[in-house]
Amino acid sequence: MIEIVNGTLEEQIIKLLQKTYPITIADLEKKLHISRNMIVRVLQKLQIKGIVQLEPLPERTYIRLVRRDFRFVGKKRQKKFIKHRSGKKSQDPEKYDGIMYS
Repeated sequence: MIEIVNGTLEEQIIKLLQKTYPITIADLEKKLHISRNMIVRVLQKLQIKGIVQLEPLPERTYIRLVRRDFRFVGKKRQKKFIKHRSGKKSQDPEKYDGIMYS
């Protein structure tokens, strides 16, 4: 079982590879909005670990997911709490017992 830390570029690449195949480095570059050099560096690390295999062709380099036994670890982030306001609570004038201003 290979442990991948949540929130890293490795996690994003692996999840994209699980969803779409075949995929090229140029496709990853467009989807992740990250430079080609950074993607190639991470892919080389993943290739050394035996997770992916790069298949260079004359015009493109395809990425193939070799292993599928992943476990994503790390802290689960709590989504930011959003307080929803429904507006002021209006009181019924007939039931109001407070002071009346004129």
